[in-house]
Amino acid sequence: MRIPARLACLDRVAEFVLGLGARAALPESSLYRLRLAADELATNIVMHGYRGTAGEISVDGGIDPDQVWVRFEDDAPAFDPRQGMRAPVLDVPLAERQIGGLGVFLAFTAVDSFEYELVAGRNVSTLVMRRPATAAGPGTG
Repeated sequence: MRIPARLACLDRVAEFVLGLGARAALPESSLYRLRLAADELATNIVMHGYRGTAGEISVDGGIDPDQVWVRFEDDAPAFDPRQGMRAPVLDVPLAERQIGGLGVFLAFTAVDSFEYELVAGRNVSTLVMRRPATAAGPGTG
């Protein structure tokens, strides 16, 4: 699927991820976490990658016997989303904490795997959620 890099279009990403997770029989908690990570990644591509300029995001996904994956590709300036990721500093009062990066941390630690690579000038980010053994039987995928 290809969508314009606009916040108004990100509902289509959520619908895609929810449909993929349902077909893969992901448990509700796993599907919630995968959607959270996909929402955060797509929002970051729009807000921090394209920064309001015109662009497009390609979203693909698949169901393998042991996992579900969602891949995002974009032509925004090269950026590994993990660069802004940091664990929350819980011993500092909320008002004194540094802004930014927490959403990325929460999203990418919610999935089982996150990979980023720059391929021919395109950002390629892949989220992976393992499937429970009961959902990963023969004929699924």
